Amino acid sequence: MEESAKRIIGFDMARALAILGMVIVNYKISMNAEENGPEWLKTMTGLLEGRASAIFVILAGIGISLMTKKARMSGTPSKKYRKMIWRRSLFLFVLGMILFLMHWSADILHYYAFYMFIAYFFIVASSRQLIIAAVGIVLTSQISQLLLNYEYGWDTTFKYYETFWTWKGFISNLFFNGYHPIFPWVAFLLFGMWLGRVNVQNSTLRKKMMSISLIAFLLTEAASYTLIKLSEPAVGLEIAYYLFDTKPMPPTLLYMISSTSTAIIVILLCVMISEKWRETAVIQAFVYTGQLALTLYIAHFLVLAVFFMFGGLAENTLPLAVTTALIFFLFSTVISTWWRKSFKRGPIEAMMRKVS
Repeated sequence: MEESAKRIIGFDMARALAILGMVIVNYKISMNAEENGPEWLKTMTGLLEGRASAIFVILAGIGISLMTKKARMSGTPSKKYRKMIWRRSLFLFVLGMILFLMHWSADILHYYAFYMFIAYFFIVASSRQLIIAAVGIVLTSQISQLLLNYEYGWDTTFKYYETFWTWKGFISNLFFNGYHPIFPWVAFLLFGMWLGRVNVQNSTLRKKMMSISLIAFLLTEAASYTLIKLSEPAVGLEIAYYLFDTKPMPPTLLYMISSTSTAIIVILLCVMISEKWRETAVIQAFVYTGQLALTLYIAHFLVLAVFFMFGGLAENTLPLAVTTALIFFLFSTVISTWWRKSFKRGPIEAMMRKVS
């Protein structure tokens, strides 16, 4: 996102919260702590699955929309934007593959690279075209989940994609049944590009969008619960969850609606809060943390690598995993604040900008 005196710092704050959510989810899974904790904590951390990442991708779409506003107004995306976006895509793809080679199979960066590559072709698309494309992608994904074998490539634990390094496996993982496949995850980016064109600083519009999103979230979750209960006797619990759950794997239509709704609520709340307390130290710390999101994403993996080296990724408790994530985030805010007072960008962000 281009630097501006009118920068909406609420987006940076939301990005920091997305990083926190992603770290909690990744730590609880990597530390084998998903089921080893009190029910209330399992429920709370379960709500973060796939939703924090969705916020992150929607914010990326908002950033692209704001960054390319001039090109959209002119009606022609210049070569400058193509060069910049595609080079950043390549940078993220290489970075993601390095993490994958280091056994971080839940990496989102190499998917993110393809989202950005695709986004270039929608820079000058109308808002209506963005929404139609996003809906079409989600519906195509839902149909694919009904017709194709979603388990293809996965091991029995559904944590390691065994055929990733084959052409067929890589394509399937990327487009269909990976952790964050293009169908339907690129719809989050396209929706973010649409949201980046909306005047979220208009308090009346903001309240209306938040109300609609809250209603959509509650109705979707209620529909998910009801449909699972009604279909269980006919198809079994496993298939019922496969068809109607709001967890990210598989990313069903209900998941996409629910996670988009919660993302809008979080993002707009952050915009509202940051407008009111813009100058406070706490808000500034969150903003600086959000501005170093890419660096912190790499850092959170490196912490896991250290845990692995010392045998710390054996079975752990959920409270320990969440506490570790919170401590990491606390240190991240302190270090990010210190770093931003001396440097304009984070180290990985600066590398990406230099490359592009």
